[in-house]
Amino acid sequence: MSMKLSRRTFLKLTGTAAAASILAGSGFQSRLEAAEKIRVHYAREVPTICTFCGVGCGILCHVVKNEHNRDVIINTEGDPDHPINEGSLCSKGSSLYNVSYIYDSQGRPKPNPNRLTKPLYRAPGSDRWEEKDWDWMLETIAQRIKKTRDENFELTDTVDGRKVTVNRTNAIAWLGSAFCTNEENYLFNKMARAMGIINIDHCARL
Repeated sequence: MSMKLSRRTFLKLTGTAAAASILAGSGFQSRLEAAEKIRVHYAREVPTICTFCGVGCGILCHVVKNEHNRDVIINTEGDPDHPINEGSLCSKGSSLYNVSYIYDSQGRPKPNPNRLTKPLYRAPGSDRWEEKDWDWMLETIAQRIKKTRDENFELTDTVDGRKVTVNRTNAIAWLGSAFCTNEENYLFNKMARAMGIINIDHCARL
């Protein structure tokens, strides 16, 4: 059995339902008591650029002063005024804050204990990591690159029955970093080719 519903009756019913839902949702708690404190309400916005790849998305860092009068980042989010990302971020950019900070049980930011802040080295055959300083790490890397290149450098190769100059090494591979800008990766590419490295790729392409 169908019931005819006039336009006037429909408006009365929808108005009554809307009013009832508003009254039921308000409950016995005032709006001031029910309001949740906004974490970034008193924070200072500092614009920056995401470091995860060469796209250059804009990010807003919300900064406050801690008890030692030092700046502490309490939140990061996409910059809606940035022409590249217009406020949107990928999964890596969205997790940028947690690279350095996490929240404690009371909602206060603290340094992420899982973040590496010192160079770690594991010797061949070892089952543990050792802390080393940057000077030792960079010198060791440079020495090993030179040793490997000198021991495996090819001046010539035979192609179609004739000997040609190649000046290359197949013993070293170079993988670009998404943390670097396009300009930095360009310079790394030039340096790798100058050393005779031909196995060159980038993690953003894999």
